[in-house]
Amino acid sequence: MTSVPSVFDRITELLNSQSVSFDVLEHTPVFTSEEAAAVRGTSLSSGAKALVCKVDQQFSLFVMPADRRLATKEVKKTLKNRRLRFATKDEVVDLTGLTPGSIPPFGSLFSLPVYCDEGMALETVINFNAGDHARSVSMTFGDYRSVENPTMGSFADPPPH
Repeated sequence: MTSVPSVFDRITELLNSQSVSFDVLEHTPVFTSEEAAAVRGTSLSSGAKALVCKVDQQFSLFVMPADRRLATKEVKKTLKNRRLRFATKDEVVDLTGLTPGSIPPFGSLFSLPVYCDEGMALETVINFNAGDHARSVSMTFGDYRSVENPTMGSFADPPPH
């Protein structure tokens, strides 16, 4: 019986196949963006927060700086949708095999369209949980964008002051 590759293995395989440079950090399990930034020793805004949402009848992945929140009114207006809600924990597990907080910003791994907030492009290096609460990946935003090719737009509220 063949084992199914983990999400972490799928991410590293994807990045290696594109000759992308990245770093992996093993750390104590973290469950919030603030905990992740602290254990990584990075800014909160460099965290690529990935949220699974249901937009009308389709699940999608929204990626934004970890210090920002999803701008639901802006998303509905930009995508011309009537309904938008966060996926339930069970839906997230069914779609990704992962628990909330460990989802990487690669919707392509789960056949989910990806919408990335333009605020992520302000970060030279981004950091994210790689399918595991105790493992993070760090890579340039430019490499992320070229590998994942997300739809860029204004999907997050303005950063806090």
